[in-house]
Amino acid sequence: MIADHDWAAFAGVEEMTNHWDRPGWTSSTRAYYWMLTFPDATPLINQARQCQREVRALGFDAVDEDALHLTLGRIGPVEQVAPSQLDRLIATAREAESDAFSLRAVPLTASRGAIRYSVAPWTPIIELHAALGRAGADVGLPLKKPTSALRPHIGIGYSNRRMPANIVRDAVRPLRALDSVSVPVHRVQLVELRREGRAYRWDVTHELELC
Repeated sequence: MIADHDWAAFAGVEEMTNHWDRPGWTSSTRAYYWMLTFPDATPLINQARQCQREVRALGFDAVDEDALHLTLGRIGPVEQVAPSQLDRLIATAREAESDAFSLRAVPLTASRGAIRYSVAPWTPIIELHAALGRAGADVGLPLKKPTSALRPHIGIGYSNRRMPANIVRDAVRPLRALDSVSVPVHRVQLVELRREGRAYRWDVTHELELC
């Protein structure tokens, strides 16, 4: 149902945009985010590579295998967050003792700026986001978007120019027949995010194990 909804939403998109044309981001921007990363999710990595090869002709910026991620929420710019605040945030988030879970990465859909997996179920992601949001609010670091605005996904390629969206739909549609992939989630990372050229990179600042 989630995958069908994501595809239906993309059906209403007429033109792709340049994902990197984002106000407020420069080569020197650094910001803290909560993220799920997947360095050991071999089935996901292998299938993502396959999908990237199949849509290579689109000229999108492919996400490297060590950069696959699901963004949970933005905490704030590095220069506006004191290390002591991060320490309090981590301590408060640990007290929440969120549960580990498994996701299904469902091929494949897109948005105006990216080709991506749908993910299901949403419930454990929503619960984790809400717990992190409460922890942030308790220490004066509320997430920039509420849980109600979260739309979980895993991107595999970013659009770097304007182009008709129907070209992307034609390229992506055959890949929707691929099987979904199980992705275990045992930890959540607090990262310092940056952009290097047309790619996201990060350093893990803290990591929380999920019970």
